[in-house]
Amino acid sequence: MSLTKLRLPTLLKISSEKKTISRLKKDNKHLNLKLSQLQALLEEKEAQLGQSKRNMGATNSSTTSSGVDNENLHLSTSSEEICAPTTSHLGRKEPSEDCTAAEPAKIISGRVKSSSGHDLYSASTLHASYSGIDETAQRFYGSYFVENGREVLGEEEFPEVNVEFQETFLGHTSPITRCRFSASGNNIASASVDGTVRIWTYDSSISASRNATIYCGAEIMSLDWECKSDRLLLLGTAEEGIKAWNVDAKRVVCDLNTTEAFPSVLDLKCSPVEPIFVSAASSRRLGSNSIDSLGYASLTVWNMKTWKAMMVLPLGEDPLAITSLCFNHNGKILAASATDGMIHMFDMSAGIQITGWPAHDSAISSLLFGPDETSIFSLGADGKIFEWSLQNQGSVLWSKTSSRFSDYDTSKYCRHEMALDANGRQLLVTSGSVRAPIYQVRGHSNGLRTLPHSAAITTVDWHPTLPIFLTGSADNSVRVTSIL
Repeated sequence: MSLTKLRLPTLLKISSEKKTISRLKKDNKHLNLKLSQLQALLEEKEAQLGQSKRNMGATNSSTTSSGVDNENLHLSTSSEEICAPTTSHLGRKEPSEDCTAAEPAKIISGRVKSSSGHDLYSASTLHASYSGIDETAQRFYGSYFVENGREVLGEEEFPEVNVEFQETFLGHTSPITRCRFSASGNNIASASVDGTVRIWTYDSSISASRNATIYCGAEIMSLDWECKSDRLLLLGTAEEGIKAWNVDAKRVVCDLNTTEAFPSVLDLKCSPVEPIFVSAASSRRLGSNSIDSLGYASLTVWNMKTWKAMMVLPLGEDPLAITSLCFNHNGKILAASATDGMIHMFDMSAGIQITGWPAHDSAISSLLFGPDETSIFSLGADGKIFEWSLQNQGSVLWSKTSSRFSDYDTSKYCRHEMALDANGRQLLVTSGSVRAPIYQVRGHSNGLRTLPHSAAITTVDWHPTLPIFLTGSADNSVRVTSIL
């Protein structure tokens, strides 16, 4: 009798818990339905807004041509072009060993029909499956503005890239922080917030012998491949670490440390000529996002034969954090961008700063030399992109504003970046949206936009010789896209 009395409350408790679970499931289903309805309503409103802006653009364009208003009218600030004649929360994974070989990585192939007649998925099918937005909303989603009397597409209205094939790599379990093609383009390194680096290849004709998983125990903030041999990968962490991984030996060949004062290794760049690399490390401070949390800078030149520090490049008193580095083609000039909006240029043979100028009103997230090295590109934390002349210092050759795509206020763990294709004509930029814009540098045509991920695009790179690009996302995936 006493046993029955004991069991009865337990059974009642189980029954109550089951009812609670059932009620919560119903509530969850109801909330999901409400969310779907709100998303549909939002898309409808965006479509209406896009149509209204088109009508306004057409009206104002007509007014301008009739002589009522001779000024160029810009109806959207989401995209801007200027041509001037004259700028962590750590997720740890503690492995039994420092590095292990990779498990078989998941790569999903999504191929579209190409001009050569391959039997592939259609771009519209891929588009619909990833975005979940109907054709009408897609057609009207976006904004227009008028430039020199002609209607110009805003970023959200850029035509979708014409894709030859796309591969999706699903080997990560947290948001992607960096992804890079090797110097030959045969291998890819991708890193995530949890401190994991994966080395893999998208081409089945290339040997997978280099494929590996590297556990660093700290968030990966920077990646760079050694330029000549294509065998070494440098990794920079948020916890004072710089590792050199030999992809053939599949092991860490050197484990360096920055000082405690500068724990965050924000960027690493190997010289294209000499066996040296430069690290940009930063101190920390309290901040609402990845840029605001950066403090002061330290720039160190390392020898890749002895694995010892050679010198510290001068930055002046209390220099603010350096976010991005790039060498020119012969390795004689190093450019560095800072959180105070400055661009610094160094003579590497002398180890001195030779020039610098204030390029942005905000922090600079990314820096690239132009293809002919007579210019340099900078991406600001406000989404502004400038191409600066190196022959007439301080002169802007071309500019864009990608603030609609680059939602920096929500970037808690990534610093936005950009990448130029092999011809230097297409500039791919990370995005707070599920799509990334590809701008036509100094071109008259509109830009393009990538096929969508399911979350923000946090890192990008171009193949060194082919029209193939990488996009890493907060949805934990990396995509390799070949365009026609």
